[in-house]
Amino acid sequence: MPDGSPLLRVEHLRKVYASAQGEVEAIGDLSFTMAPGELMCVVGPSGCGKTTLLKCLAGLLRPTSGLVEMEGSPVTGPSPAMAVVFQEYGRSLYPWLTVQGNVELPLRHKKLSRAERRRMVADAIEAVGLAGSADSHPWQLSGGMQQRVAIARAIAYQPEVLIMDEPFAAVDAQTRADLEDLVRELHLTRGISTIFVTHDIDESVYLGQRVLVLSNSPTRVQEDLVIDLPAERDQLTTRALPRFTELRTHVYAQIQRAKRGPVTAPPVAR
Repeated sequence: MPDGSPLLRVEHLRKVYASAQGEVEAIGDLSFTMAPGELMCVVGPSGCGKTTLLKCLAGLLRPTSGLVEMEGSPVTGPSPAMAVVFQEYGRSLYPWLTVQGNVELPLRHKKLSRAERRRMVADAIEAVGLAGSADSHPWQLSGGMQQRVAIARAIAYQPEVLIMDEPFAAVDAQTRADLEDLVRELHLTRGISTIFVTHDIDESVYLGQRVLVLSNSPTRVQEDLVIDLPAERDQLTTRALPRFTELRTHVYAQIQRAKRGPVTAPPVAR
């Protein structure tokens, strides 16, 4: 891939569903690019089509029109360069397999020796803080730990793009904060390009280098906002910054604008 070229390119993406009442346009003329190594958060009103967008990006859903391109090649089906972490972690893990077995499963499709698979699995499990739970089964773990298993499975696969669909919506606030910091740590240490969809505005500003604000359905990009907070962040210091408050207020106003129609958003200094 030439230097400076986007890792992911989305151009004039459109998705229309057929229903008993006629056609429903979920995504309408949506375009953006993503550079290698970015952590981009996606927010928007409830029901605006965030999950539909992710499925199109991951090749799990065929767009009605437009283009999704990964490293210059069209995405026409599930891409081996992408891994997805869903909100319902319990359904994505196999209860009869151990943590190690769940993390190792997608690697069985790669041409790797058993020793190499085990090394990659151990590295991923340690990276998410579960080194002592490799032989446990998912049902023996808390919800937050189960989601760590799902994240370990994704990073063990070593994807070029990690797609996360509201992955922390079902955990408590303290666990959520810990998992947010885990995502930032993995991004900083491993450089995995990450698209993180969330309905939590504060979470999007805390995590992201960019926040893509989507309009109401049929969804389009309403704003592509650069988050100019320090690269090193923590839950106490970062969230107490006046700039954090300015950015989250701006994003909130943009989402309200998407729901209610045009309003004047608070200015954000560039």
